[in-house]
Amino acid sequence: MEKRKKRRELSEDLRSKIVEKYQQSQGYKSISRDLKVPLSTVRNIIKKFITHGTVANLPGRGRKRTIDERMQRRIVRMVDKQPQSTSTQIQAVLQTQGASVSTRTIRRHLNEKRYGRRPRRTPLLTQRHKKARLRFAKMYLSKPQSFWENVLWTDETKVELFGKARHSTVYRKQEEGYTVPTVKHGGGSRMFWGCFAASGTGCIDCVQGIMKSGDYQKILAHNVGPSVRKLGLRQRSWVFQQDNDPKHTSKSTQKWLETKCWRILKWPSMSPDLNPTEHLWRDLKIAVARRHPSNLRDLEQFSKEEWSKIPVESACVFVCLLVCLC
Repeated sequence: MEKRKKRRELSEDLRSKIVEKYQQSQGYKSISRDLKVPLSTVRNIIKKFITHGTVANLPGRGRKRTIDERMQRRIVRMVDKQPQSTSTQIQAVLQTQGASVSTRTIRRHLNEKRYGRRPRRTPLLTQRHKKARLRFAKMYLSKPQSFWENVLWTDETKVELFGKARHSTVYRKQEEGYTVPTVKHGGGSRMFWGCFAASGTGCIDCVQGIMKSGDYQKILAHNVGPSVRKLGLRQRSWVFQQDNDPKHTSKSTQKWLETKCWRILKWPSMSPDLNPTEHLWRDLKIAVARRHPSNLRDLEQFSKEEWSKIPVESACVFVCLLVCLC
């Protein structure tokens, strides 16, 4: 059996003409024939005009909402207490309270209240990690800002040729399709070691292959000294910072660092959020993605160029943020 086609709603102008002809004492059949409108529609429009005095759409039309304001507040309280609750779990709780609501309705209501968000990712900290971070904060709490301005911050990162930084927001209509091409493993990548201080960015080095302890020591030997001189750090009191990566804490690297007599900043494990270099890496990846490198050679070249363009103000701000955290 074929479904009836849904008729389009009459315009307000056409409804006004029906009422106008009615007020001129024209009959229902005559109005229907002249304006080519079904007789039942003519009758309903005139009846509505007699009752409400208007042909405009009345407020409150359409299907009533399944959930009232009280149930809306109840759903919001549930997700406030347990943010990881699913719509199915909320539906089950509401059913025990005598309310029948679909999971789609629950999700739609929470989206209207702007509750649908992806959680932020943070390192999984054990009690040992938390105690180490607390000791770090207490140890350096009284250090003046001049101490932090004399720290050489170092870190490594991977920059992908087609990484997430190249994906931007797309504005489109719901019915319009839009796709973003993807490449396996990001289309290739390069590993970079970089350093900076409050006075600006230091050297950046591209790592060929997998970095091992020996490779890491060679990078430090080639880049730390020039970076310290370039950034104007005090020669006898500058501080070297590195995280607890295995190649940083290996026996050979520790022996190599002892020969350099550098002051090492004791760094707590599982603390990437404390390292201000992470903010610079993010800025670097966004800047490189804007230039759309087409191959790994361009990726390496653009990364080095954009690293040198990072303003001194950004480096200083990120160091000040760490001071505030401590």
